[in-house]
Amino acid sequence: MRTVTAVGHRGDPYRVRENTLPSLRSALGRGAGAVEIDVRLTRDGVPVLLHDRTLERLWGHDRPLSQLSAAEVRGLTGGGVPTLPEALAATDGHRLMIDLPGADEKAVRTVVGAVHEHGAADRAYYCAGAATMLMVRAADPGAEIAMTWTSVAPPRHVLVDAVKPRWLNYRFGLVTSDLCDRVHHDGLLVSAWTADTKRTMRRLIDRGVDSITTNRVEALARILPAN
Repeated sequence: MRTVTAVGHRGDPYRVRENTLPSLRSALGRGAGAVEIDVRLTRDGVPVLLHDRTLERLWGHDRPLSQLSAAEVRGLTGGGVPTLPEALAATDGHRLMIDLPGADEKAVRTVVGAVHEHGAADRAYYCAGAATMLMVRAADPGAEIAMTWTSVAPPRHVLVDAVKPRWLNYRFGLVTSDLCDRVHHDGLLVSAWTADTKRTMRRLIDRGVDSITTNRVEALARILPAN
């Protein structure tokens, strides 16, 4: 029987502020099979959980993360922005989908290195566009990759051969039964993001996806046992 994984998008953001340790724990406690996080580097090269370039939306400070040290981030957020090692510890034993927005080669190598250093390589996997995933593959030949793809046209075989993804990661509106069949025929899995209505979740399940990323992980978890 096909298994569909519920992935908490940045944790459980409708209940708890996204990309925080309480949000990750909330998602896991409400049925997530994995949690998705965003990782960026501070000025002094510490990998922390933040989707945006600045602290403004979540923390009220219009300060670019790249211009702040890890200590300054802790001070401005009251310790609310966790480091990647803290997130790895908080999700011990659970799958972690690591998104790498705006990452360069230094950021990729720092994140991959932290994952290995903390013994999480067997449960962490990476998602972003093809260029970033090529850097991940170079940094870790054994990494599990969910390559984000934004077109219904399939990626070229030469790109798939270079990235060696396990997953193709699609915006939910692109997913059709034919697309899932094609991806599966090529030996890959299909993940979809970010689906928040039960109607959309059920449609994706019926079309054959293997993973759904959602802001409403509890709602998705309630649907999955019957499928």
